[in-house]
Amino acid sequence: MTQRAFIFDMDGTIVDNMAFHTESWLAFFARRGKQLDADAFFRDTAGRQGHEIMRHYLGDHLSKEESAQLDFEKESLYRELYGPHLSTANGFEAFIAGAKAQGVALAVATAAPNDNITFTIDGLNLRSEFKAIVGAADVARGKPNPDVFLLAAERCGALPANAIVFEDAPLGVEAARRAGMRAVVLTTTLPAEAFAEFDNVIAIVRDFSELDPEALFELATN
Repeated sequence: MTQRAFIFDMDGTIVDNMAFHTESWLAFFARRGKQLDADAFFRDTAGRQGHEIMRHYLGDHLSKEESAQLDFEKESLYRELYGPHLSTANGFEAFIAGAKAQGVALAVATAAPNDNITFTIDGLNLRSEFKAIVGAADVARGKPNPDVFLLAAERCGALPANAIVFEDAPLGVEAARRAGMRAVVLTTTLPAEAFAEFDNVIAIVRDFSELDPEALFELATN
């Protein structure tokens, strides 16, 4: 039987936390004299790996070690801010239960570092739900490159055509498009209009309570 896979971005998708990520980034850069617009920053960076963002805003001269130290500072600040609010997006657990009942393999594909994956996935006791968890440490390039989604599908034993990605950011939807995958958009962070240009988007919803796992299973079959 053809293996189907549902591949979930983590931040802004499994958890509705992007406001906390943006807050921590803005505070991090403010410490360095850089004042950034929150909306523009999210659109330009959501889905990129931390070191890619550091080099873009602070300069290509940063060494890998310097970038890692800065990334640790920023992510520690994020976890401190979001920790008291950690919870799954509305309807997520019921949705994945329905998907698993259909025999769909579930995966996480995120630009987050391992510490944040542990913080979120293990903090919510979700690790056993996923056949694969792919993060920044597993691929060389962040979104909009398709690497993280292709590796997640491979680890699930699914072809790109039989995988559906769940995302909240344009760079993530573009990564799914480049991977040959259709995408479901959650408007946790940006309005539906932000995704108008993408021809691989099959649904735009507020949260998982508006999705039917059985219907999406049928779409992943075709």
